[in-house]
Amino acid sequence: MFGFFKKKEKKAAEVVEPTLTEEEKQALTAKAQELMTQIEAANPEEKEAMAQLYEQLGLIYAELEDTEQAIKALETSLDYKLTIKDGYKKLMSLYNAKRAEAARNSDDAGIDYYMGKMDDMRQIAKKVTISG
Repeated sequence: MFGFFKKKEKKAAEVVEPTLTEEEKQALTAKAQELMTQIEAANPEEKEAMAQLYEQLGLIYAELEDTEQAIKALETSLDYKLTIKDGYKKLMSLYNAKRAEAARNSDDAGIDYYMGKMDDMRQIAKKVTISG
């Protein structure tokens, strides 16, 4: 009568991954090159600026789907300054994707490695949250 106990049909959610056009890829690559130039010219003693530059670079690499370069740049950003901004979130999602890939490939060492990395990220979040 009312359908309270009736099971609802679940609609399959279509996952549409946005793909970059060739022009967008070229623009992002040019932006990455520009950031690399800025990083080379920047003073390594200015930790805040260096962290921000590496974070931007990592986010661009992630958008270009260059996972290894993105992880490297985002880790370097956190080496300069611990933050839980967009770079932190993207790095955590990249680690999770790598862990899932390792699980699909039955790579126990890879799973352990990326689980350890994710634990390290959680510790960073605790440090940043506590220290304010």
